[in-house]
Amino acid sequence: MIRATLFIRPIILASLASVLLTSGCDNSQNTELENTKPAAVISVSEKKANFFAYLQPMIEQANNEVLAQREILLSIQADLPQLSTAQTESLVELTHTYRVDNNLAPKQQVLSLSTKINTIPAALILAQAANESAWGTSRFAREGNNFFGQWCFSKGCGIVPNSRNEGADHEVASFDSPLGSVRSYIRNLNSHPTYQGLRDLRDLALAQGNTPSGETLAQGLIGYSERGEEYVKEIQSMIRYNKLSRFDTGSIDKTAPSTSGEG
Repeated sequence: MIRATLFIRPIILASLASVLLTSGCDNSQNTELENTKPAAVISVSEKKANFFAYLQPMIEQANNEVLAQREILLSIQADLPQLSTAQTESLVELTHTYRVDNNLAPKQQVLSLSTKINTIPAALILAQAANESAWGTSRFAREGNNFFGQWCFSKGCGIVPNSRNEGADHEVASFDSPLGSVRSYIRNLNSHPTYQGLRDLRDLALAQGNTPSGETLAQGLIGYSERGEEYVKEIQSMIRYNKLSRFDTGSIDKTAPSTSGEG
């Protein structure tokens, strides 16, 4: 399980190792990064650009996977109440993934899922990844591909933080790849009760015909850090300062399932 209040790290810009990560990625990603490594020391702005360029394709892939799940959800909604065996199995899987009560009628499950299964703006993902992983240089990013400080609670599930309080049993989750970390982070924001406010802000923007922005949805991150509002303002400032809204060009499904039908 991913903890709602996650481990927070300070922003560190000066010591970005190499260009980005040179470990914890698949071979093709490492090769690509090595090919971009200049002989001379590069500027902070170039290091930032490399960080964003490295993660952006993973963000696009993970968000596209969410949109594929949403397409499945819409097809299920269209066929209610006569679902095929495959659709019933898909609905069960989605309710498990997104923490929806499996005792609800299928119609109500679909309506609940429709507010959860949608994309997260790239600007928000990039800002939090930079903040939580110290621009890819943190121990958890390098050793565990964890860019977002996500916790896990079974022994051996991740990396034991040096600063863990006596008696605490959490670890910082490890992932097979950075993409796995991005997927888990998006699922966390889309499913955990702590981030209902973020999802409400997304729904409100869509209801008004607007595309949700990372800066706006950051207001729903009050529970992400013990720093609360201060953390939210920091993430919003990072989005503005680094002009991350330019990455918010990906798709978001603005079609909500109809409330009609039998459940």
